[in-house]
Amino acid sequence: MQRLLVFVFVILLACQQALANTVSGSNGVVTSRSQIASDVGVEILKQGGNAVDAAVAVGFALAVVYPSAGNLGGGGFFVIRMADGEVISLDARETAPGAASRDMYLDENGRVNRRLTMSGMLSSGVPGSVAGLLAVLQRYGSISRQQALAPAIRLAEEGFELNEDLARQFGQQLRGMRDYPASVAIFSNNGDRYRAGDLWVQRELAATLKLIAQFGSDGFYQGTTADLLIAEMERHGGLISHQDLAQYQPVWREPIHGRYRGYDIWSMPPASSGGVLLVQMLNMLEPHDIHALGWGTTATAHLMIEAQKRAYADRARHLGDSDFYPVPIDRLIAKNYASARFADFDSSAAKPSAEIYAGSWPEESTETTHYSVMDGAGNAVAVTTTLNSGYGNKIVVTGAGFLLNNEMGDFTAKLNTPGGYGLMGAEANLIAPGKRMLSSMTPTIVSRDGTNVLVTGSPGGATIINTVFHVVVNFLDHQMAIDEAVSRPRFHHQWLPDSVRFENGAFGVGVQNALEDMGHRQIRGAGFGLGDANSISFDGEVMTATSDPRNVGGAAAF
Repeated sequence: MQRLLVFVFVILLACQQALANTVSGSNGVVTSRSQIASDVGVEILKQGGNAVDAAVAVGFALAVVYPSAGNLGGGGFFVIRMADGEVISLDARETAPGAASRDMYLDENGRVNRRLTMSGMLSSGVPGSVAGLLAVLQRYGSISRQQALAPAIRLAEEGFELNEDLARQFGQQLRGMRDYPASVAIFSNNGDRYRAGDLWVQRELAATLKLIAQFGSDGFYQGTTADLLIAEMERHGGLISHQDLAQYQPVWREPIHGRYRGYDIWSMPPASSGGVLLVQMLNMLEPHDIHALGWGTTATAHLMIEAQKRAYADRARHLGDSDFYPVPIDRLIAKNYASARFADFDSSAAKPSAEIYAGSWPEESTETTHYSVMDGAGNAVAVTTTLNSGYGNKIVVTGAGFLLNNEMGDFTAKLNTPGGYGLMGAEANLIAPGKRMLSSMTPTIVSRDGTNVLVTGSPGGATIINTVFHVVVNFLDHQMAIDEAVSRPRFHHQWLPDSVRFENGAFGVGVQNALEDMGHRQIRGAGFGLGDANSISFDGEVMTATSDPRNVGGAAAF
């Protein structure tokens, strides 16, 4: 029986890897949730643009061809490592409107109204994507704004054929959009469902993109587009004002930097929790020979799950917007702190989440999308961007053609109460005007001896950090090729609830039973793919890009 299960596992893994779109090139590679967008990135590279230019063009293209998460009305994070060794991170996360307040989602009995946090106009934060894309282009790009936006404008104005994936998504979203005529007008074919092969034209979005190409940030945060956005706010009781839009600025931040087995790990700092938790978990694993323990074994799974529990407990207590709260970043990513946090690790037994608390010391969905770009000069860009839920709050700005986010649901609406993804939060992530809500987005670049060797990241709400954790461990510890590192099944634990979710094939034969015997609780199938880790590797000669086989995506190279 065991031999049969092993055989089935191997066949399933081989089939999954066969679905991955993996390409190699020596001049540049791009991978994203859309083959069209990835091709746009390579088009820019062929025109002489660098990785930043390509990333900006891909970002605007995704707003056209992958509206579930590609966006103008949301936000995101950028981690960039240039060939000369400079490493940059840009925080283009949405901010709470000036009229937002700490208890804005509580009813008269002090209970959280979850509907208000995730749907309707009160769920929208001030968008950051446009400002972020333009900021990185201006500082590190080499082409004009008009050249970077030209492919997206063309795709919106002339249209493109819908594939089965997008046509199905649109049909599923129509019911949730029924109260918003502008949304129904765009995502339906004159009231009927779109079908695969239909041409999808977005003239209003093309006009908005043209204003950005002509006027830069002022073409979005002021003038016609801003007027249309505020009119939509007023129509549906939203809080964003003209002043909120005019004052929005992305923030250049010091990247999170860790060291793991001789590699440099570069990732996103707060308002993302991703970089801190990734480095913290790798620090916990470093004393253990993961390669010798093997992939999919009881010992490796137990180690990773216990690291995940402790890191996510720290997320709940210590992580938030560092402009508003003194996040102890240096302490959290220190190796001696990881040693202290893992001092009670028992190789033979699980520690219940109820007995794990956030670390302390003397004072001191799931719809997102990730894309990766690398050029022939060795520049690398990791970008994760989102509207929060798929298609955000479902509201299209009338006359402007883009969807609004529902990111306010990522704040802690009430102390010690789970948020939209079941994640716990504390004072660090309470709502305040102008504050950035905590994120799990983890765009990450790994380098060694000055050379970028891995670019990765993922969507997936609470599962994002652990998805990136798996890819990094698979690539560095298990020494897998990038397509295998991405396609191998994954598992996830987020401290509370005390449960392990896993993809089919994530554990070897008998491992689930062994983990249960050790005290791990509620080990169950995820029921869906964990993450979408479109990633790139570089071996010193050839760049290889792979799209995650869990979803319809695409990689391109030349």
